[in-house]
Amino acid sequence: MRPSPLLILTPILLLAPPAMAQTPPDVADLVGAKGAGGETQLQARGYRFVRVQTGDDRKWSYWWNAERRQCLSVATYDGRYQSITDSPAPDCGEAVRAHRDDGHDGKRDERGAGYHPDIGYGRPQPGRESPSYAAPDQAPVMVDGQPVDMGLVCFGDGQRPGVANSYGWTWDHDRKRYVYGNRVEMTAQQFDASVMLQFWPGGGRIKLPRKLVPPIHSRGTEDGWWDVYNVSMQPDRISGEYRLNGLNKPRILINRVSGQISINGTGDYAFRGSCDTVDAAAHRRF
Repeated sequence: MRPSPLLILTPILLLAPPAMAQTPPDVADLVGAKGAGGETQLQARGYRFVRVQTGDDRKWSYWWNAERRQCLSVATYDGRYQSITDSPAPDCGEAVRAHRDDGHDGKRDERGAGYHPDIGYGRPQPGRESPSYAAPDQAPVMVDGQPVDMGLVCFGDGQRPGVANSYGWTWDHDRKRYVYGNRVEMTAQQFDASVMLQFWPGGGRIKLPRKLVPPIHSRGTEDGWWDVYNVSMQPDRISGEYRLNGLNKPRILINRVSGQISINGTGDYAFRGSCDTVDAAAHRRF
């Protein structure tokens, strides 16, 4: 007797792997990012931190975007974002949006009959606090009478020269022998950092974190901005330089296709990262 097709398909369906959770496209570039920089980026994109759950070797943090009504589950391992996936709204302490009987979402006022909030989480949500210098409904930002054409926020790793004390064996020329003791060595200090840039025709400026400002410098503005000179804005790249002091004039190079930025100065002074336009709601490369 020939077997029924249903009997053949049943084992196949049982062996089929479960669907894998997908990473939302608006945060896909944050997978692999360091925890500190990733948190800042999530906040800039309209998400707010809800809670964290600690496991044996990693942590899961939950983030909520009120505008999109989207909950994210972020797994952090060894200080970096290992995965970012969609999570049900209750995981972020939010009620699931109700559906009307006719099959359409109840898109009336969320406090009306089309939406039934969970009483335990029926509190007002904070609005987005991140500024947007590129929003079409706002007047352009002016710097010394110049309208800003492009504003960027860049997150990554900074590096600067430093000194460190270490113990070990060194040669004593006077005593003609090796001696064990403390010695001072020049090192390269690395750290998480973010920079902001604004550009207009023929010029621009950059806001540096304190760790990227050496002890001896030519002073930026009182609010931490430094003028950018020799600005060149090409279709595929942006370049320029700023002056920290007479010996250190770091060079800025931004890839407009990938969004990657590199800053190289004298010695170990450097910065590497990725940039977004300040209008995080649009979330597009520039």
